[in-house]
Amino acid sequence: MPRVPSPAAAHIGARIRWARESATMTQDELAVAAGIDSSNVRAYESGRAMPSIHTLLRIAQALRTPVSQFLDELALDMFPTNQADARRRAG
Repeated sequence: MPRVPSPAAAHIGARIRWARESATMTQDELAVAAGIDSSNVRAYESGRAMPSIHTLLRIAQALRTPVSQFLDELALDMFPTNQADARRRAG
């Protein structure tokens, strides 16, 4: 079954891609500069995976951009919730 990207992962991934392309870097160059695997860069940019905070900081450093650029306009409703989480918030 293919993974469906969450709106949050897609949002962050699009911002990583934009910053990388603005820096005229390839995905492989970003991966080397950030010390991560290039397949992870592809997964983040496509929204198939969500980078950890640590990885996001490494990507921001490699792109010489503030990490806040990736998080700007991110909202709680972009994250998937399960029913147990929804019940805790409602209760």
